[in-house]
Amino acid sequence: MGKSKQGGTNFLVQGSILAAASIISRIIGLIYRIPMTNIIGDVGNSYYGCAFDIYNIVLIISSYSLPLAVSKMVSASVAKGRYKAAYQVLKGALLFGMVTGVTACAVVFFGARFFTATLLKTPYSVFALKILGPALIVVAVLGVLRGFFQGLGTMMPSAVSQIIEQIINAIVSVWAAYVLFGYGKRLGAVLGDPDNYAAAYGAAGGTLGTNLGSVAALLFVLFVFFVYMHVFKRRMKKERGVKVDSFGYTMKILVMTIIPVLLSTAVYNISGIIDQGIFKNIALLQGYTEHKVDVWWGVFSGKYKLLINVPISIASAMAASSVPTLTASFEEGDMPAVKSQINAAMRFVMVIAFPCTIGLGVLGEPICAMLFPGTADTAPMAGMMMMVGAFAVVFYSMSTLSNGLLQGIDRLKVPVVNAAIALVAHVVLLIALMLFFRLNIYAVVIANMFFALLMCVLNARAIRKYSGYQQEYVKTFVIPLISSAVMGLATFLVYRGIHTLLKSNIVATVVAIIVAVVVYAVVLLLLKGLDEDEILRFPKGAMLVQLAKRLHLLR
Repeated sequence: MGKSKQGGTNFLVQGSILAAASIISRIIGLIYRIPMTNIIGDVGNSYYGCAFDIYNIVLIISSYSLPLAVSKMVSASVAKGRYKAAYQVLKGALLFGMVTGVTACAVVFFGARFFTATLLKTPYSVFALKILGPALIVVAVLGVLRGFFQGLGTMMPSAVSQIIEQIINAIVSVWAAYVLFGYGKRLGAVLGDPDNYAAAYGAAGGTLGTNLGSVAALLFVLFVFFVYMHVFKRRMKKERGVKVDSFGYTMKILVMTIIPVLLSTAVYNISGIIDQGIFKNIALLQGYTEHKVDVWWGVFSGKYKLLINVPISIASAMAASSVPTLTASFEEGDMPAVKSQINAAMRFVMVIAFPCTIGLGVLGEPICAMLFPGTADTAPMAGMMMMVGAFAVVFYSMSTLSNGLLQGIDRLKVPVVNAAIALVAHVVLLIALMLFFRLNIYAVVIANMFFALLMCVLNARAIRKYSGYQQEYVKTFVIPLISSAVMGLATFLVYRGIHTLLKSNIVATVVAIIVAVVVYAVVLLLLKGLDEDEILRFPKGAMLVQLAKRLHLLR
């Protein structure tokens, strides 16, 4: 029992490290998108978003599943003390990553015009997409090395490299967007289309940061890898008389592990590019102008999705950190530990997801007006998207986490089937909402939320079936929801009151957010949504416990 508890604690600590890095990375990503959006505008955001949707799906198909697959295989080998087998996995994965990365780069570079102009009706995205091509090679190798360290049970190299990647990305993206936006405007003036060329080249400048950020992250992880290798090789030398599978067999197992993860991730994420294709093609057929369609998509991808992805990144981090630990517990047949880790991960994610959902629903418009003053005229539209689709935060957080949990208990095919079912239902709903109700961009928001909700339901059933885990509802869902609802009401009243008195959106928004954090924490503790042991597992948990006791919120 002590072992299970220790494993669960280590799992949450490692998850917290990766979650903290993901939050910092997302915050950096949010911060740099503010000046970049103010430079390239909503139309530029549409071009940037189009290029990234294509890049992301090609990345997913080529190498996105590598870290998860490598961490799973390395963790299983290391749990049995088979370090030579783990090293064999690493070599095979690096070969696989290089081949798929180079192939993906060629597909993106030479097929850029077909993807952007023919499929997604956004021809000016071609410049941004071509620049993203080389990043596919770098990210493939980087993903293998991150997965290797995660399989060894340390999230630190992944966490630090994520932050380095985002810092370089932020600096280069804003600088390059500014420089190339000006160049595009001058070029466009000669060609008779200054606005679109400025937005297109500005978006291309934004994607240049992705390239250089991934290179910086790879250099850091390579440095850590070479420093660590002498320790790892010493462990390999201690292995006596252990037979290692052939390289060919290791590659076969690697590919068999990658494909289900790849398919589930691809189906799970392909909805973005399908949404864009369906939305833009139908909207243009319905008579909306290309400019209006680009503005809508720019607000959706550059404001709505950008903001809801900040809390969702926590679930992604928890999913990534849960796989090696769950795999080890599952391999040992320690089902109490498996159930304990599933429960801890779900509780952790929901405590964060619910207040973010309600907060974005209440303060969506003021936050967008504060963050993106250069495009303040579209803040009401972004705010409405938040009100309509804020619960996507809860649903995506839960479905992302449950994907990782199912992979951790060796049910790799289940998320693929569930995602395929959800994808088909989501596409049917999207087309119906656009054709029969003419909900334009809000159809995309609703369909996205429905996709994630259906994934939650299907994955939850599968987890219960294959692990015997019985979901606890009151502390996991009901108390965070009630606490968030009280917080939402207080936040709304504070914002309205201060805005009426001072007529300052920035002051009202900042004070309302501070009040939201305090009210949520107080109500959550008063309703006993978290106990002392659980708070201690959070980053700076001891300090939080001490503060809560001083305020008599904990006994």
